[in-house]
Amino acid sequence: MAQGRGSAAVGGQAAVALGLAVLCLLLAHVQVAEAATYTVGDSGGWSFNMASWSRGKRFRAGDVLVFKYNPSVHNVVAVNAAGYNGCSTPRGSRVFTSGNDRITLARGRNYFICNFAGHCQSGMKIAIVAA
Repeated sequence: MAQGRGSAAVGGQAAVALGLAVLCLLLAHVQVAEAATYTVGDSGGWSFNMASWSRGKRFRAGDVLVFKYNPSVHNVVAVNAAGYNGCSTPRGSRVFTSGNDRITLARGRNYFICNFAGHCQSGMKIAIVAA
């Protein structure tokens, strides 16, 4: 049986083709954002004089910082701006002590210090801005 231009089979194929074309266009405009993972201090790990480590890196909310260090001599403390600037640990600050800590960045400013005596004052601190 011959089918004409208005047949359901041809119309169905056209609808599927149109649907696929629209889907392809939508997917082409969707930016897939995956969280990046950064090892703080790169191969040297979390250590002194960290101020320059973040230069040239673009951080986003949801990115993960990995702090690798010897937990018998260092730690990581997530602090506020006052804690960062004063090298102090405000009440309620989260202290990480595993030596292999994974911390997800929040949007805005994120501050981290080592609160072992003298370490923050010797540059064991970083401030990260995540977009």
